[in-house]
Amino acid sequence: MLEKHEKRDVLYKYRGKTCLNCELPLEKSDHFCPNCGQKNSTRKLNFSDFIVEFFSGLFSYDSRLQRTLRVLLFKPGQISKDYINGKRMRYANPFRFYLSASIIFFLIAGISESFEGVNLQEQDENFQNEVAKIQQDTLLQSELNEIPALKQNNIKLDSLIKSIPSKRKETEESYKDVYLSQTELDSTNYINRNATKFTIFYRYYKASNEISPEAAMTELQYEKTKWNYWLYEKSIKFNLIYNNPKIFADYFISKLPFIIFFYLPVFALFIWLLYLRRSFNYMEHLVFAFHVQTTLFVLYIIGYSIDYILNSDWGIALANTVFIFYLYKSMRNFYGQGRVKTVLKFVLLNIIFFTLAIIAAIIALIVSFSIF
Repeated sequence: MLEKHEKRDVLYKYRGKTCLNCELPLEKSDHFCPNCGQKNSTRKLNFSDFIVEFFSGLFSYDSRLQRTLRVLLFKPGQISKDYINGKRMRYANPFRFYLSASIIFFLIAGISESFEGVNLQEQDENFQNEVAKIQQDTLLQSELNEIPALKQNNIKLDSLIKSIPSKRKETEESYKDVYLSQTELDSTNYINRNATKFTIFYRYYKASNEISPEAAMTELQYEKTKWNYWLYEKSIKFNLIYNNPKIFADYFISKLPFIIFFYLPVFALFIWLLYLRRSFNYMEHLVFAFHVQTTLFVLYIIGYSIDYILNSDWGIALANTVFIFYLYKSMRNFYGQGRVKTVLKFVLLNIIFFTLAIIAAIIALIVSFSIF
């Protein structure tokens, strides 16, 4: 009987007695391993198998992605309810799907801002002016150096200018105005001590352009500690950010998907406290929070795309309006409470969200600057 079956179905001769992945004993009738899900086949990998497996996995993912997006957008709260009730294979993982949606959103937002001609012109205008000014100064200096009286006495214009007191330098704030010795700094508290040192370092760098922390500590007669070196380096970067704020803005925006990823678990904790009497545990609230935030990113992706294609500014406004209604419907469907309770908790939840967002933004800015 088995021989006849092998002649009709050649695949049976490649069925193994054990799973090649987890070594679980298998029967000839087992098409897949019941333990790990790997296909029961001892046949060597060939090109056709690779192509079939690649496209089957691709279409399977696309099918799950389409279903996730459809339910997420048009059935508020349903995908979270299905997921916590065990219907998980039909949907994309909420945490990975959040990261994918957030990264795509920030990429689209960055592209739409970068390709606006007016913005690029405004960003480059100051830089071009500075370059032109430097070129003019260099040309003027080279011409003035050819003045016979200066050339005869071997006097360079730049050395002559340096010997003349500059009114601009006199009006600039000097580090000497706030300078304190190491002993004086040690007598102050921790916050004032480091704030004063940062101000001194910042002003000293502006005056000297000294990039070596060790040389700066020697000149300022401060202790050569790792903390002082780090603080001096941050004062240099603060000067860079102060003159070029877009550099830090781009850096901070690139980290926002991961900042929000760690912010949402804190927000889910407050949702759990708000629905403490309900039968949901913390992880179920967290899944709901990630699905809602993912929806916001998807709506923003659509809104930004509309604004970019139509050169309008109503796409994001429409996305915000839709999201307000979407959040209310999600809370109503997922938690199953009445309209009055849902509206009250909706308002309270938004107050909590924006309060936590401000605190998280401040902390994120401090941390981002620390590692910048």
